Amino acid sequence: MLHESLGIVLKHQARNQLLFSIFAPMTHHDTIVALATPAGAGAIAVIRLSGADAITIASQIFTSISGKDLATQKTHTVHLGHLKDGNRIIDEVLATVFKNPNSYTGENVIEFSCHGSSFIQQEIIQVCLRKGCRMATAGEFTLRAFLNGKMDLSQAEAVADLIASDSEASHQLAIQQMRGGFSSEIKVLRQELLDFASLIELELDFAEEDVAFANRDEFQLLISKITLVLKRLIDSFATGNVLKNGIPVAIVGEPNVGKSTLLNALLNEERAIVSDIAGTTRDTIEDEISIGGIGFRFIDTAGIRETVDVIEGLGIKKTFEKIEQAQVVIYLFDASGIDFTSTDAISKGRTLQSIQIELEKIKNQFPQKNLVVIANKVDQLSEANIETLKAQVSDVQLLSAKKGIGVDALKNTLLDFVNTGALRNNETIVTNSRHYDSLLKALEEIIKVQEGIDMDLSSDLMAIDIRQALYYFGEITGEITNDELLGNIFANFCIGK
Repeated sequence: MLHESLGIVLKHQARNQLLFSIFAPMTHHDTIVALATPAGAGAIAVIRLSGADAITIASQIFTSISGKDLATQKTHTVHLGHLKDGNRIIDEVLATVFKNPNSYTGENVIEFSCHGSSFIQQEIIQVCLRKGCRMATAGEFTLRAFLNGKMDLSQAEAVADLIASDSEASHQLAIQQMRGGFSSEIKVLRQELLDFASLIELELDFAEEDVAFANRDEFQLLISKITLVLKRLIDSFATGNVLKNGIPVAIVGEPNVGKSTLLNALLNEERAIVSDIAGTTRDTIEDEISIGGIGFRFIDTAGIRETVDVIEGLGIKKTFEKIEQAQVVIYLFDASGIDFTSTDAISKGRTLQSIQIELEKIKNQFPQKNLVVIANKVDQLSEANIETLKAQVSDVQLLSAKKGIGVDALKNTLLDFVNTGALRNNETIVTNSRHYDSLLKALEEIIKVQEGIDMDLSSDLMAIDIRQALYYFGEITGEITNDELLGNIFANFCIGK
């Protein structure tokens, strides 16, 4: 039962009228056009039109090879023909017809698949503009899909995430959200809370009769359930953020220990300059790879040492900044340069004791960072020295970046830092910071409701917090929104989507 005094839930039709009034006349009545494929020359390009007059405009400039009238063709059909500007043929194209409401935007849509010449693309767009189209703004096609009820707001945001996905994990998360996995869970919670809120609001109308419509025991169970679900979703954001954006990994150590060689071995290409001259890397070098479907952003940093070189000094300063930003720190040292005969921590050469001291410094300075300790150039060590190394440096990994020894083991270690269990089990994972913020605020209001139940507060006081919780739930799916929010979201889309 939906009580009118809630005042925060708009019926679908009323909601659309409000949103259309916000964006009208710019988005509601115009027929828009944009290049739907990446800019530049290619084999083919797709130019998309959407709006009430899309098919009519397309019919004016498209002549079917078979003589068919585009306006009379069935939806989801493809037609070969010539696209003309007056009597001048611009290109031979395929025209795909999508009639409302069975299209991506919920409007009439035409897609012209043409040859990928930049000149042809612009010629077709220009003739569409002269016939009455307007250039689409960033994300306007998806905005129309949202306004026409083809998807909710979290699904629309997932479209942008899907386009930006560059790893298996980020792709899987975007697909799950676009299919409504996250929003459906939120909608169920919101509806259950809304049903109880309606009963509590009804009690306020009969306050003088002291009538209770909402069963308090069932309400307590619902609040407990919502609290658990919200906490699970909030906790999933840490994993979701990593899976979506990748894990930053800083490679640190003294100069000339093989950091750049390790980066090249991980990337399987010559990305960083390798030299026997110490201090070659004076700035950070970054690149990304996918390991087991998870994105990792490796940062090759300047070697850490005392130096009077101003430029190298700036690079070392930036190294510490990158360590702050990294989630994982790989500390690399040259095992071939260790003096295994010395037990002196203060020595002209490198000793195991001096390495242990440096590791303690890093752990103390960055206690929250995941640290991976790697001995490089182990191919130059004897078996006895390798055993000594493993005995005195805890959890050390053996590597020869130059020969590729131990690189796969390092990749497996990095994967161990990522909790992929939720992803494998197809659980709902929050990846969007806007959703995360709304979930935090919703949980805050639900906790207030729980406190109200514990203190046996009156219905009118609890109703205030329930309304706020419902508001934040609605913000996620777009049932509650405003022009500023939509503007911020869709401004991040590419034009043509």
